[in-house]
This record gives sequence, C-alpha cells and structure tokens, in this order.
Amino acid sequence: MNLPTPPLTNDFFALVDCNNFYVSCQRVFDPRLEGKPVVVLSNNDGCVIARSNEAKALNIPMGAPAFKCKTFFERNKVRVFSSNYTLYGDMSSRVMTTLGYFCPDMEIYSIDESFLFFRSTDPAKLMDLGRAIQKTVLIWTGIPVSVGFARTKTLAKLANRLAKKNPDGNGICVLDTHDQIHQGLSMTPVGDIWGIGRRYETFLRSKRIQTALDLVAMPQSWVQKHLTITGLHTVLELGQIPCIPLEQAPPPPGSLVCSRSFGTGVSDLASLQEALATYVVRAGEKLRRKKLTAGCVHVFLATNRFRPEPQYARSACLTLMPATSYTPDIQTKARAILEKIYSPGYTFQKVGVMLTDLTPSSNRQRSFFAPSPQEQSRQHNLMKVMDTINKQYGNTTVTLASAGLGHKKWHMRRKFLSKRYTTSWAELAEVS
Repeated sequence: MNLPTPPLTNDFFALVDCNNFYVSCQRVFDPRLEGKPVVVLSNNDGCVIARSNEAKALNIPMGAPAFKCKTFFERNKVRVFSSNYTLYGDMSSRVMTTLGYFCPDMEIYSIDESFLFFRSTDPAKLMDLGRAIQKTVLIWTGIPVSVGFARTKTLAKLANRLAKKNPDGNGICVLDTHDQIHQGLSMTPVGDIWGIGRRYETFLRSKRIQTALDLVAMPQSWVQKHLTITGLHTVLELGQIPCIPLEQAPPPPGSLVCSRSFGTGVSDLASLQEALATYVVRAGEKLRRKKLTAGCVHVFLATNRFRPEPQYARSACLTLMPATSYTPDIQTKARAILEKIYSPGYTFQKVGVMLTDLTPSSNRQRSFFAPSPQEQSRQHNLMKVMDTINKQYGNTTVTLASAGLGHKKWHMRRKFLSKRYTTSWAELAEVS
C-alpha cells in the first residue's frame, strides 16, 4: 500500500448490519418464511427493495418491477410483501436499544446499521464479542446481524461486507493485521467502497483502478485532485488512519420531505389538496419530533413521466415568517402554493411538501411578526396534544379537516401488507 503505516491502537469500530432487514422483520412473526424466497416491495407495490438469500439465488434483481415479475413469483412460490415501515421502524428501535447494552459510544447510521466504538479492546477477543452481539440481538429481537470490526469506519464497513460474503466467518469479520486488510482490500471492487458513488466508480474504472487495493496504491495528491478531500479521507481510512469520527449526535437535517406516489392518477384539485394536507400534517409531526422549525415551505406536483400522456411538473415556495412548526400555518402557505401551481387537464402521480431553512426551535430568532407569547403557548399546547393523541392511538386519529376522512383513491396500494404486530393491540401475533 502507498500509505504510511500508522501506530496501531486497540481502538476498534464495529459496524453491525441487520441481514436482509425488511425480510427478517417479516420472518420474526412468520417462521414459515424461513428458507423460502421472500421479497418486499416499495411504496405502491412498485418494485423489489428487499430480498431474502433464497430470492437472490433466483436472480431476482433489486428494483425489479413487481408487475413484470408476477408470473415468475407465482411459478417460484416467492412470498411478496408490501413495505410495512411502521413494523420496520419499531423493530429497528429494538435492535438499536439492544446494541446500546454493548457500548455507549454508538452511531445509528441507518434503519438497519449502527457503528459501535470500543476503546482499548483486545483484538483477540473481537470474534467472541461479535458472536455475543449476534446472539443477543437474535434472541432479544429475532433479527440476524453481521458484524465487521476494524480501526476506522470505512474499514469496518468493508469488514461487514466481507462478513456477509464469507460463510466461514459466520457473519463476523475482523480486519486487524496488515495481511487481513491487504486481502480484504484486494477482494473489494472499487464501487463497493463506502463513499465511492457511481460517478467516481466509473471514473476510477476508466483509470484501471478496479479494487480498493488499487485505489489505496494511488498517490495521495492524485486522490485529492480527482476525488476531493472527502475521497482522500476515504483512502486514508482504508489505510487505518481514522478521519471520520463517530457521530453520536448527528447535525440537524437541512430539509424535510413528505411525499408519496398516488395509488392511481389524480386530476382534480380537491383530491390534490387532501393529499397535500395529509403530507403537511406528517411533515409537521416530524418537525416537532426533531425539535425544529421551518423557515420555508415548498410544494411540488408532477405527472407520471413513464406514461404516454401530456406531462406537467411544477414547484414553488413561500417563506414562513416567523419560522414555525405549527401545522395550520404551514398548511395555509402550502395550500396557497398548490392553488398557484395547479393546472387542470393533467393526471398527476405525485404531490409533496418540502420544509427547508430548518433551525432548532430552541434557537429561533426573534421577529416582529411573531405571535404574542400567549398565542405561541396556545399553538404549542395544541400541537403537543395532537401529537400525543396520534402517538397513542395511531396516525391521523386527529388531523386537519382539509385532509379528508376515509379511504381515498390516491392512497398507496398495499395489497400485500402484513400486520404491524408490535405497535397495534389489534394486530398482535396470535398463538394457537
């Protein structure tokens, strides 16, 4: 490798990744699915977004359109599920809580991945630690996980990938010695490195850089010139030089989007207004849950560009003055935007709302346009009551009247939806 050899410490990152997470969540409550090909579909039952190993063995690709695979699924007895994010979110929370018992220094990276940081750990005991993590998570939640250990986050991601590829390790991989890392880098295609996107992958392959080992061998000046400082950090991390810290308190997001494709096309303004109001309510809930306020609201709508019919897409925004998380104020602006950008004569596939200029509600700047303290207190209490009721009794128990009631034609298709099991008394698993 072209990198200097740093003094080795006994500080290790672990990347714990749930195996085929969405499929595993379904199997927890239906053990008959073990050993069977299972796929989970995206919103509106559009395409495949998760596959069991048995489904992968049937060469079902990620992103495969479900309607094109219907006959194939039936012929091969593939079990199909609509995405059930209420279930997946709750199971993710249980897995992350379990991981927290092993280490207080933890970064939840995604719904099914988490980094753990272990200080002054004996490398010889890492395999035992990985097995303890696997066993505990499986017993407490029913979710199988793979664990990769290394001295940097990028190498830990790479180790986790190797843990999944190598059956001899039983889902655990430790990259400690120079030989282990050299072999791991040589086995990893450059496009599978954490932080190397498709554009950089195409560029690197055009320069005959095929593996992670090839990339590490390049001069640092060349890497920084072509991949920027972020790419250089990736390469340094592959050489065991930590550059990416653990983010235990990730920075607040810069924007927040709520949108869904419709189950069927929508042409009338009234239906679009109901859908938009529904998404505004959800966006407001997310905003308050993160203790943020929004300074700007964007609304967008679009037709289905894959259909041979007249196309239309527009978006616009309005400033929220002052910044707020009060749903009725956001809805007033959003509705005004929609009425401005709506055009009759088209069949729309999607409408959505995006909130930007997000700031912590505790750091909100004072404004001459702010409501009185009494009014602010009333708005705060009203939203608190609304969020509490919806959390306890389910989403949309209390919502805006403009969101409408009952089933609507624009609601998502979820033909293969399973029960929520863990978050609804009425949908608990039954034992017979």
